[in-house]
Amino acid sequence: MLKIALLTGAASLAALSGPVMAQQTLTIATVNNGDMIRMQGLTQDFTQKHPDIQLNWVTLEENVLRQRVTTDIATKGGQFDVMTIGTYEVPIWAKNQWLLPLDNLGADYDAEDILPPIREALSADGKLFAAPFYAESAMTLYRKDLFEAAGMTMPEAPTWQFIAQAAQKISEANSNVYGICLRGKPGWGENMAFLGSMARSYGANYFDANWQPQFESEGWKSAVAQYVELLTKYGPPGAASNGFNENLTLFNQGRCAMWMDATVAASFVTNPKESQVADKVGFAPFPCGVENCPNKGANWLWAWSLAIPAGSQKADAAETFIAWATSKAYLELVAGKEGWANVPPGTRTSLYENQEYLSAAPFAAQTLQAIDNADPSIKPDKPYVGLQFAAIPEFQGLGTAVGQQMAAAVSGSMPPEQALAAAQQTAMREMTRGGYIK
Repeated sequence: MLKIALLTGAASLAALSGPVMAQQTLTIATVNNGDMIRMQGLTQDFTQKHPDIQLNWVTLEENVLRQRVTTDIATKGGQFDVMTIGTYEVPIWAKNQWLLPLDNLGADYDAEDILPPIREALSADGKLFAAPFYAESAMTLYRKDLFEAAGMTMPEAPTWQFIAQAAQKISEANSNVYGICLRGKPGWGENMAFLGSMARSYGANYFDANWQPQFESEGWKSAVAQYVELLTKYGPPGAASNGFNENLTLFNQGRCAMWMDATVAASFVTNPKESQVADKVGFAPFPCGVENCPNKGANWLWAWSLAIPAGSQKADAAETFIAWATSKAYLELVAGKEGWANVPPGTRTSLYENQEYLSAAPFAAQTLQAIDNADPSIKPDKPYVGLQFAAIPEFQGLGTAVGQQMAAAVSGSMPPEQALAAAQQTAMREMTRGGYIK
């Protein structure tokens, strides 16, 4: 009788407490930038709403993240349930059936609200394969106070020739400020993202219509020669080691007069909690190499996005998390904690129709214009999708190898002409091996 009573009591207790939810832990691979780190600090909002899902973060430097997630998904390693990837990986990995489509994000998710260029870049065959956490193009960030002191005005459409003049004048007038900061750290998504855009501003692409590498074209020669000159004359020491995060730190410390980089940087350099020059920053388009930029400007297009590897055993929980992290409600959560100026930018049309955001973010219009002007589609002179990258599997290794040669030019290990000749040789070998050229 006692045994029966105990069992009955246990059953009653279980009935009162409701069904026991099976705990799942999602392992999320992400990048170590400000917006993604901020998200980790806000995930209590998610776990309170979904107590059956716990989150395990693996936060990595950009180059390391790309290597780790690529190796894991190509080998079906299964280390990660959610991967932070970009507009380069999505079309390639979706074609390889390495990603699951995101077709169950919820009735209130509103995928049609994602900015059209971003939604298209993250889709294949009409299906969304990654959801953008934030998106970006490229812009010029500069110190308005230093320009005013130098008697200079940033043009509405700056050229690299003007930028060189401004860097020289401001450097000579301010011994504690570098005239310019640019990415020098080697990597297909680090210095080559920048250099690919700079070369486009001189009318050059990675490959011509017949897949012939173009590193020894006049456009690439002009871009790299100016890039090396700017960094060696007016940039910080050790520039070949500086990527996005290092330059962001320098700019926020008041050490850079100008910085050409991702539009996402704008919210960090204008945040007085992070930037010593928050009230002194101006914004302009990414510079052109010639008057009236060819190739519809020098913008790039990128979105750090969340995706689910195919074969995941936790796909439903992973999609639930992605829906939370990339939703309109998440933007409102960040706005409530950090202010509208600090929400992840570049993803949703509704954000750029929100007057509270437009009033709080002086960079909003410039960001939207840059994204809208970025057209990564195949063109008569460009046989690949992409602007700062070429969306082919070979580009990841090729871009990193060429990035190392460009970093060598910045550090003085070889002249720009030699670096470009080495890049051309590397590219010819890889494109021949890949069957693009004979």
